[in-house]
Amino acid sequence: MQMDAAKPVRRNARLAGFDYAQDGAYFVTMVTHGRACVFGDIVDGEMRVNAAGEMVEAVWRELPAHYPGVGVDWYVVMPNHFHGIVVLTSANNNAVGAGSPGPDRGNENTAGGETPPLPRPSLPNIVAYFKYETTKRVNVQRGTAGARLWQRSYYDHIIRDEDDLARVREYIELNPARWAEDEENLANARNTDGAGTEGRDRVRRMNRTPRS
Repeated sequence: MQMDAAKPVRRNARLAGFDYAQDGAYFVTMVTHGRACVFGDIVDGEMRVNAAGEMVEAVWRELPAHYPGVGVDWYVVMPNHFHGIVVLTSANNNAVGAGSPGPDRGNENTAGGETPPLPRPSLPNIVAYFKYETTKRVNVQRGTAGARLWQRSYYDHIIRDEDDLARVREYIELNPARWAEDEENLANARNTDGAGTEGRDRVRRMNRTPRS
């Protein structure tokens, strides 16, 4: 199958052996349970978020305050999914590409009674918190206590360099205008839920640059 070079690949399993707590930028996608359109509508090629969509945006923007060393880059809330770029950085490193050296914790000492620095969270930690917090807020707003908001898994792409970052940002920016063709649009979807079946359909999206 011909792959669209502008679409980043989305994988439903983490890259084996990769340290998802190291410095770098990571593109993530999360899809709602049953692909339900919870967060708003596409109108004239633009996303119009509703109250639930605004809550998702708020939690995303709050991530840097909740997690030291975590930044957020471009993102988009879609009717039934979310795309965003998470950036993990140490104090002395502003590199974009994943794989840059993280902070050396080996020689850090703390005085008696002093709380040691909190370890920086990994990407799965951040996604889990994002899902938990958005689910809690949206359920309160909708009066749906205990309801599932997101599918179990999520999809990630490790951003390797500035060119890769530019491609992902373009994909995020153009996503609302491409809603009619989007795989998550129920008008186009063959499967309505389930991480296992989705993964097989989704592993086809990205630039042709293989992971090394």
